Amino acid sequence: MTNSEIADNLKLTANLLELLDDNPFKIKSLLSASFKVDKMEVDLHTLGQQEIEKLESIGKSTAAKINELNQTGTTTELQQLLQRVPKGVIQMMFIKGIGPKKVAMLWKNLDVESPGELLYACNENRLVELKGFGEKTQAAIKKSIEYSQSNEGKFLYAEIEEEAKNILAQLQNNYPEEQFSFTGAFRRKCETIEELEILSTIAGIEQSTLVINTPIALKITFVESQKFATELFKTTATTNFLDAFNAKYTLHENTISEEEIFTKVGLPYLIPSVRESGNAIDFAAQNKTKDLIQLVDITGIFHVHTKYSDGASTIKDMAAAVKAKGMQYIGITDHSRSAFYANGLTAERVLQQHQEIDELNKTFAPFKIFKGIESDILYDGNLDYEEDILKQFDFVIASVHSVLKMDVEKATNRLLKAIENPYTTMLGHMTGRLLLSREGYPLHTQKIIDACAANKVIIELNANPYRLDIDWRLISHCMKKGVSISINPDAHSILGIDDLQYGIYVAQKGLLNKEMCFNAKCLTDIESYFEIKKK
Repeated sequence: MTNSEIADNLKLTANLLELLDDNPFKIKSLLSASFKVDKMEVDLHTLGQQEIEKLESIGKSTAAKINELNQTGTTTELQQLLQRVPKGVIQMMFIKGIGPKKVAMLWKNLDVESPGELLYACNENRLVELKGFGEKTQAAIKKSIEYSQSNEGKFLYAEIEEEAKNILAQLQNNYPEEQFSFTGAFRRKCETIEELEILSTIAGIEQSTLVINTPIALKITFVESQKFATELFKTTATTNFLDAFNAKYTLHENTISEEEIFTKVGLPYLIPSVRESGNAIDFAAQNKTKDLIQLVDITGIFHVHTKYSDGASTIKDMAAAVKAKGMQYIGITDHSRSAFYANGLTAERVLQQHQEIDELNKTFAPFKIFKGIESDILYDGNLDYEEDILKQFDFVIASVHSVLKMDVEKATNRLLKAIENPYTTMLGHMTGRLLLSREGYPLHTQKIIDACAANKVIIELNANPYRLDIDWRLISHCMKKGVSISINPDAHSILGIDDLQYGIYVAQKGLLNKEMCFNAKCLTDIESYFEIKKK
């Protein structure tokens, strides 16, 4: 069992206890342990109970639960709690905007026992008079359920990636003489996937020799071997891409490879991830593919959290991990003080962190650790901290984390004010979206991009697979306006650094070139940019 799975089980236990109005101290302890476990670098499944007890913030009773989870995949207590609560009520606890206490009220006062029943209750206007709810809460719950239902059966690319590769390997191992390849949205590395498409030269799969168990819809399409490359080309790309290609070129059938398809029409090869829009054809025709951003072009990373706020590792360990990847710098950006839920830094702790960074830079040189902060954009558009603190950072990422429910004008004006703040260096996860979980707040995106151009503010492409925000469809407008994009992992652990790759996939879809990628610049250029910005 992974740390994340252990954390989920501890949290579920705490939520069920809260739902049943159990001991609040026990609930708080379990939630705290869940948060800590999810951030730990050490794999708990490799430890015995006594070793787990020695870990920070893990008591004996929680250690016993973790050990039981490692041994059996569940706990006796959790199973007993699950038997006391209807399955549909448990599902309701995962709806955005309602926690265990509100779910308990819906269950006990309205006899609602599933998300479907809750949606019906919203449509019947039954939540309005319930204590602690009201019209706005009812509308938000209704919207959340409908959004969840519309995304049913969809998965994040990162969430399904490993399982998909295992399926392909299983096919290839069972039929070594045949050809198999991913195609469609998965091969293009789209942000979300609702069907796993595989192209195959075998006419049928014998279920007696191959069992494929997967939560995602699976489509295996047969094609004759001599047509494999051509069909792979056709099924990988979007309709927009194919229309643009066919408008200018003739697709040669029965080619040996996709590379040959491009060569025969005089185009450089376009990797699958960019075959989204018709613009990619002009991009290739102008011989710009050599400038397309690649992972090897990244010289350093920004947006990194440490133990100072809600990260799992020290500054030293995060810096060492980035340096070991051959990069030149790291930008530390723990949460600012308003993010109290993430242990945001007080002014005193900011200074303490800066002293530590100064000492570490002496030993890490020529590798550089930049002093940054992920400053909350407050409700009124101001940044966290007073000017005397803000001016001490090398750079500031300004992000919205709270009060997400605004109309388009208020939300846009809030971001515009933050962008116009002279201390703002980057705009973090612009829309605040969480893929398949939460829509972004409404914005006049063109106004935001134009403001970033006017104020020389970099826009982040947040590489966390749940965010991938800014959307790749807006990258071309950013480049036209001269706005640089920084591909930031938003790493909360050493493993989180590798999320950078998902940001690269999205950046490629937007045809981002190396010149306009901020963290593809060398250390000297980064230092110069920050110095000029501060002046």
